[in-house]
Amino acid sequence: MDILQGLNEKQKEAVTTTEGYVRVVAGAGSGKTKALTHRYAFLVDMLGVATDNILCVTFTNKAAGEMKSRIRTLIGDHDTGYICTFHGFCVRELREDIHLMHYPKNFTIIDDQDQNTVFHTVYEDRAIDPRRYPYSLARDVVSAQKELLQYIPLINQTDNEKLSRLYESARKPEEIIFYGYLLEQKKNYALDYDDLINFTYHILTTYQDVCSHWQKKLQYIMVDEFQDVSHRQYQLADLLSGYHKNLFIVGDPDQTIYSWRGADVKIFLQFPITHPDTKTIIMDNNYRSNAPIIMGSNSMIEKNSQRIEKKLVPVKTGGSEIVYFHGKNVQEESGWIADTIGALLKRGYNYEDIAVLYRAHHVSRPVEETFLKAKIPYVIYSGVEFYGRKEIKDVLSYLKMLLNQDDVSFLRTVNEPRRNFGKKRLELVRAYAKAHGCSLYESLKANMDQELIKKSKANEYVTLIETYKETYQELRITELLERVLADTGYEAGLKSAGEDERLENLAELKQSIYDYEKTANESTSLEEYLQNIALFTNMDKEQRKKSVKLMTIHASKGLEFPIVFVCGLSEGIFPNSRITGYDDMEEERRLAYVAFTRAEDQLFLSDAEGYTFQGESRCPSRFVFNVDERYLKYIVPIEPERKELFLKRIEGSEHFMQEEKEPAIQTGTRVRHPYLGEGTVQLVDHEHKCYEILFDKIGTPRNIMMTMALEVIDEESEG
Repeated sequence: MDILQGLNEKQKEAVTTTEGYVRVVAGAGSGKTKALTHRYAFLVDMLGVATDNILCVTFTNKAAGEMKSRIRTLIGDHDTGYICTFHGFCVRELREDIHLMHYPKNFTIIDDQDQNTVFHTVYEDRAIDPRRYPYSLARDVVSAQKELLQYIPLINQTDNEKLSRLYESARKPEEIIFYGYLLEQKKNYALDYDDLINFTYHILTTYQDVCSHWQKKLQYIMVDEFQDVSHRQYQLADLLSGYHKNLFIVGDPDQTIYSWRGADVKIFLQFPITHPDTKTIIMDNNYRSNAPIIMGSNSMIEKNSQRIEKKLVPVKTGGSEIVYFHGKNVQEESGWIADTIGALLKRGYNYEDIAVLYRAHHVSRPVEETFLKAKIPYVIYSGVEFYGRKEIKDVLSYLKMLLNQDDVSFLRTVNEPRRNFGKKRLELVRAYAKAHGCSLYESLKANMDQELIKKSKANEYVTLIETYKETYQELRITELLERVLADTGYEAGLKSAGEDERLENLAELKQSIYDYEKTANESTSLEEYLQNIALFTNMDKEQRKKSVKLMTIHASKGLEFPIVFVCGLSEGIFPNSRITGYDDMEEERRLAYVAFTRAEDQLFLSDAEGYTFQGESRCPSRFVFNVDERYLKYIVPIEPERKELFLKRIEGSEHFMQEEKEPAIQTGTRVRHPYLGEGTVQLVDHEHKCYEILFDKIGTPRNIMMTMALEVIDEESEG
């Protein structure tokens, strides 16, 4: 088939510009996935590049799966090589090279819940109160320390002696948590998501021969959703492309909404500065949404300053205006949403065509209550991923025990189902493990003759692990899972307890493993399956339900729906009340832009009067007023006096945030004060929002507030 068939001119340009640094600014609904997949096919079919020499990085495993499927349609049954997330690529690289870190090939990957188990072990050992230092804080401490990469030499040792000494001598809670966490990780050869990136980056920057191997191998690198990459991910992509210098990035800075994950919009914006001779292609045709949705969204996002100038051009003509409803209270707002859904059903839409988006989960409560009364079926994307659910993690931990017998999996499985293995027995096992430097499972085996252990059903547990540890390689993963579920009594326990939803989840897990085995290009091992599944999020189960979808805007990223409601559009809710800085407000506006551009046929906006959690009266969101009124239909007109009051309130907060921006006056600038005369700025004090200025006619410097009107008379810096 003709690879270029069906592409517009900008898409063709993106597909056929194969060499050098290429930046594609792909607006919402502009067909960037189509451009990416056709570019991949162009490299393979037209240039003859082997798939093994192409790295295509996507933001989620779901996106990677869809991309593989589309590419296979274009190029046939070729092995699609490296189409994966950054973390997925790092797992592939570490399978080959992690021995350089003195780690085994079958390392374990741990997620947030596994991290909590590790923290619990450390807290118990050193008597740290989780109420004073919650696990979320511990996770932030560990992640911040790991960002510096200084921990790598500590765990890149053949033994744990130095790390153990640091842990035992640590006195500050932050140090105890950090060193204890590292020690538990190393003992179990466990890597968290930060480690996957950091280990890979360390190996590539330390071992030139390994780096050269990967650089030469990966002749073409493409990164999707580049606006969402962290600095370390950017460094990794830049490093890997260092030999051939063929790095193709695609994204939309107007959709950067993950700064809390480390994303920095400036990486995308400044790419041509860091990479001279970059070619920039702007894809601005929108194929998704009706014209008023696009024109209204354009008018809102233009209020941001940190962006690449572009206006989406709607390919669809016509369409209804964006509808805005201002309710007297949240019940009236949610009632209007329910009534509107009823009218949409009469027009031929189905429940599954409709999504209700919101900034925070608490906004969904009145909507849920109203939907229940109106008997509108709905499903909430609560953020609990399929593979994060208890029953799924329990069963997968059993499978991990057959490989590594790591402490995290042991603690999750030893008393699940109940085996009378409580705190006292666990303390005995922990004490022995600490004294003998062994895993908890090895400690349990060594203490099977202890009277306290004998009174439990630990022998059944050990027998099961030892049996399948020796035979798991002879079984398909699906068969192994069935036997483990049966022999542990886990599935039978759920049946007797009437846990239908949990049983449905286990059935879904079985189906997913069956699909994995069926579609894998090579014989699948349990090791590879568990490493892949640790990175994967599955939402298919919910997506199949014929229901209205309720979700946060962050969860909606990458999705699209014929009908979209964005509710709770009040100041203090959206934008969030915690937003005080100008950059953060721009990200909130980008979040609104993402929400608006999910809609294909019709976009509905709503808010309600009432009071915020801080006791202030609610005001409609500035994002409603940011939309050009030519594209906005008010269901309930707001009185001119009230609207003027709302706008003044918003203008006041905008003025405050303008002061928060980087001041135009920098160190070394010559300025003129209306009373103190001319002087030179010695220091810009961001914390106290003032300039330290040494005036020509005054012997000592003065602190002058940034709000003071100063005239710049000489912008040349003294360096």
